[in-house]
Amino acid sequence: MSHSTAPTLLFVVGPAAVGKMTVGGAIAERTGFKLFHNHLTIEPLLRLFPYESPQFQRLNHGFREQIFAEAAASDLRGLVFTVVWDFDDPADAALVERYAAPFRERGARVLFLELAADQGVRLERNAGESRLAEKASKRDLEWSNGNLVDMDAKFRLNSLDDFAHIPESHLLIDNTELEPDEAARRAVEYFGI
Repeated sequence: MSHSTAPTLLFVVGPAAVGKMTVGGAIAERTGFKLFHNHLTIEPLLRLFPYESPQFQRLNHGFREQIFAEAAASDLRGLVFTVVWDFDDPADAALVERYAAPFRERGARVLFLELAADQGVRLERNAGESRLAEKASKRDLEWSNGNLVDMDAKFRLNSLDDFAHIPESHLLIDNTELEPDEAARRAVEYFGI
């Protein structure tokens, strides 16, 4: 049962190619939530501006914040949003909080499903058909694989005790060996969504 009339916001977090979009899609199918994967705003903007440019960053975050505000005020059951989060960067945490703010203001549940998987498995998934279909920017596999390894080396993309204060709102699943539908089933059951 939902805690309010506002939609639930479920963040699916984890490193590149861990399966956030695929597991998020399986959760959406099970719950009637809508999947808003991070590349829905990234890909159109990359046709216009480089990722690191101020224009890209302003528009990407601006679009997302507008979408979150509209979704929080809507009659959607819930929204699944996928994001890579550097847990050592306070700016990433602040961004996640900005995205969650309209939901929190309405008394909605804000949940965190965190996925973890071995790098070798993620490099295999990086070339997956559904990933490349949705994420044109990942189709240069040499670059994309290098970027994945580089990000793993530079950033802390899985939590340690970052969610210790909200255990009921966070679930960590190592999906190295799990089918997406099984990871989704566990998350839906754990959160009662």
